[in-house]
Amino acid sequence: MPDQLMIRCPACDAINRVPPQKIEQGLKPVCGSCKAPLPIGGGKPVTITDATFSAEVERSPVPVLLDMWAPWCGPCRMIAPLLEQIAAEMAGRVRIAKLNVDENPATSDRFKIRSIPALLIFKDGREIDRIVGAQPKTEITRRLEQALASR
Repeated sequence: MPDQLMIRCPACDAINRVPPQKIEQGLKPVCGSCKAPLPIGGGKPVTITDATFSAEVERSPVPVLLDMWAPWCGPCRMIAPLLEQIAAEMAGRVRIAKLNVDENPATSDRFKIRSIPALLIFKDGREIDRIVGAQPKTEITRRLEQALASR
């Protein structure tokens, strides 16, 4: 069911399928397991750390765009608003995550990050694409759409 949103419950970590039509009708989704409200709309990038990488990226039910960045990096700050826009536009279909490479050296070493910004696209827990350097929103979105289309 490609038109279903996949939303992870923040309370119990269960993955829920939510029809976008229900949200458009103003209904508020709740978790099928624990009945906690599910986060919808306003899709925002999620902060990832070395400790949360596995749970948030490798076990994500939807593709993840992981922004490897640092606060001192000008190009990283330049693409941050683009990633926020993409997070809102593709909420439920793709997850946008940010990992500060200075504070999380284990993950950046694991993926051999040598230049930032580096945008890694993960699907089913493995890296399937990588974009290095600041790119326009159209290119980032195009690569995410490719990831969604790939099997």
